[in-house]
Amino acid sequence: MAALSPLSTTRRRALAAAGATLAASFPARQAGAQVGKLVEVPPKPAPAFAFTDAEGKEHGAADFAGQGLVVNLWATWCPPCVAEMPALDRMQAALAEEGVRVLALSSDREGRVKVEPFYRDRGIRRLGLWLDPRGAAQRALGARALPTTVIIDRKGLERARLEGPAEWDKPEMLAAVRRLVDGPAPPGLKQA
Repeated sequence: MAALSPLSTTRRRALAAAGATLAASFPARQAGAQVGKLVEVPPKPAPAFAFTDAEGKEHGAADFAGQGLVVNLWATWCPPCVAEMPALDRMQAALAEEGVRVLALSSDREGRVKVEPFYRDRGIRRLGLWLDPRGAAQRALGARALPTTVIIDRKGLERARLEGPAEWDKPEMLAAVRRLVDGPAPPGLKQA
């Protein structure tokens, strides 16, 4: 039997580390945690978090004051994230007139260069191009894995979260989001 070369050992260690990292990225599957289920939490102020638009301009939740927010943390390399993007796009279409904004924050390090063609190739037309390439929003919101979605009401309070993918455009999910963000938009709310 041939001895393993140092390169093979290095590759094996890298693969083992990658496997451990991947396994650690899904802690919600342990100890009875709720994966793929919208879990309501006692209303609490959402943490401050920042992200950028396609042009690199910084934004935060305050830029969407008075709107209900569905903050989805995702990446193009994450298969469950990719699977739920069309439903998030349809959710944005269904709820836009009601003052609910889906903020799909991509954690792809390449930013716009990666996300723009992804949107185009998959027909994603209603979601804005929002970026979190350094994971700042992900850390601030305490996301343990991708995708993670946080529902923030019109008063800026976190009301629910979901770890894992969901069928966001299903009638029961749309109804839950409407209820959690506290009903219709105030009269005269300017849509961004």
